[in-house]
Amino acid sequence: MTESNPVLMVRGIRGATTVAENTREAILEAAAELLSEVVRLNGIEHDHVASIVFTATQDLNAAFPAVAARDLGWTDVALECLPEMNVPGSLQRCLRILMHVNTTKSPRELVHVYLRDARALRPDLVAQTATSDGASSD
Repeated sequence: MTESNPVLMVRGIRGATTVAENTREAILEAAAELLSEVVRLNGIEHDHVASIVFTATQDLNAAFPAVAARDLGWTDVALECLPEMNVPGSLQRCLRILMHVNTTKSPRELVHVYLRDARALRPDLVAQTATSDGASSD
């Protein structure tokens, strides 16, 4: 690897948020916020995104979260929506994202984003987000 020609690796960036209610508007707003924060905090270039997988808990079925990505201009990226496992006692109305990005960053340099009540899922990564942004993401 040379400095003028760095090697791109496919890396996964995770994130999650919660949705206030099972409505199209609430799901799309939460998905757009989460996607935008992942992109912003990681300095992601659109052309470097290979694919984005959205999952939602089974109590969120009023809209496909990928519609929010399409509305934000992600029309040439492979998008997929899947149901989350229904684990008893798990966080409800939770939307997750897994973005596959071609990057020169190491896994330790990536910022995984947890917003709203989903911050409880990975408090260790919420601290990382606060460090990257200068403030906690709400």
